[in-house]
Amino acid sequence: MRYTAAVLSGRLVRLLARIRKPGGGSAIPGLVVNTIAPGYLGHALKSFPDGLVMISGSAGKSTITKMVVAVLAAHGVEVFTNPSTANIAQGLTSALLERSDLRGRVHQRMAVLELDEGHGAALVERVQPDILLLTNVMVDQIDRFHDSQMVADMLHTMAEATGGTVILNADDAFLMEIAGAPDVLAAIRYFGVSDEVLAANPRGLGYTAMTDVRLPAEDGTLLVSVAAREAEVVHAGEVCRVTLPARGVHYAVDAAAAIETAATILGESFDLALAAKTIGSLPPVFGRGEVVEIGGETVEFILVQNPASYQLNLDSMEANTEQVLLAVGSDVRDPSYLWPVDTSGLGTVNMVTGSKAWDAALQLVYDGVAVDRVEPDLAAGLDAFLALPKPAVGHKTIIFTADAMRRTRVHLGLSVNKETV
Repeated sequence: MRYTAAVLSGRLVRLLARIRKPGGGSAIPGLVVNTIAPGYLGHALKSFPDGLVMISGSAGKSTITKMVVAVLAAHGVEVFTNPSTANIAQGLTSALLERSDLRGRVHQRMAVLELDEGHGAALVERVQPDILLLTNVMVDQIDRFHDSQMVADMLHTMAEATGGTVILNADDAFLMEIAGAPDVLAAIRYFGVSDEVLAANPRGLGYTAMTDVRLPAEDGTLLVSVAAREAEVVHAGEVCRVTLPARGVHYAVDAAAAIETAATILGESFDLALAAKTIGSLPPVFGRGEVVEIGGETVEFILVQNPASYQLNLDSMEANTEQVLLAVGSDVRDPSYLWPVDTSGLGTVNMVTGSKAWDAALQLVYDGVAVDRVEPDLAAGLDAFLALPKPAVGHKTIIFTADAMRRTRVHLGLSVNKETV
């Protein structure tokens, strides 16, 4: 009962935060609890008798976590999980408060958690995962993670602390160094893509460094083909087709990772056909290929978080996209961060908006993209774009960075975080 006061304090702060700002303040209760009772988070995460699964890496964490949780539920296994917006220590603590009793324990028997790379590396000093999935290493958040080796070292720390199984992306050269490290004692399993998939994506998969050899089909879950939202994977000698929540090879890789992770958790009870069916029924994760109705029009949201995800999403956009808005917000502190991306395939962008609008527009112009209008005021830019006549083919598309995404949703009256714990 030593955490009762901290839990009650956190719940009171959460109530006050929601009264003051409905839908906001999600990390504040966790910050309060972690300050009052620094041991609470580790205590709560040790309360899952059937194990703790962590998912980390530069990209794909949110989508893979949602897929794994859904596949487990389809197999009759209920787990505790955290929203993608709660993947750092205080956010995770806030998510636990939603489900814990006054002793700080959660009733689910297993947890599947998405974790930020830096916070995950710090967390394993207090609680060790039973299963760890590492997605990839990309050039990402350079204001926090100054180089890719720094991220790789953090992920290595998590792997070193894992007691059961580490699941690695066999195409990522940084992660494959973990497979051969003497201080990583867990069993190793893999997911990856075939030579054919890699050849069909000449720009690569966005990783900082690729391996030279592809994963043999018998050594893990292998992605063997991708076409728009349809993918084919091979697992344990069995072939299945999977419908993806959004277009792109990166979502297909996420599906392969989720299948390998769910199979590791479930063992002999894993049903590949059921897993594929479940993944195929999932909507996109919050902003990642999400399609919404606004004023009677269909609008697709595409979230870009680093140069790699920007390029992968541009390359997978539908060829007949007629109307595009690009919103780059204050989360992109140095706009030159995005200049390695080839934006020429956009052809025309109707509106460039957000606090970094002029910088983003300059990049587009250098890439030969026609820019109809630049409007730094995001609200005004959104309103003008949505007021355009309906496209003759397809639907409107909004490409945004994380800060612009949050501001867009608030302006349009959409939920800022649709995901629930």
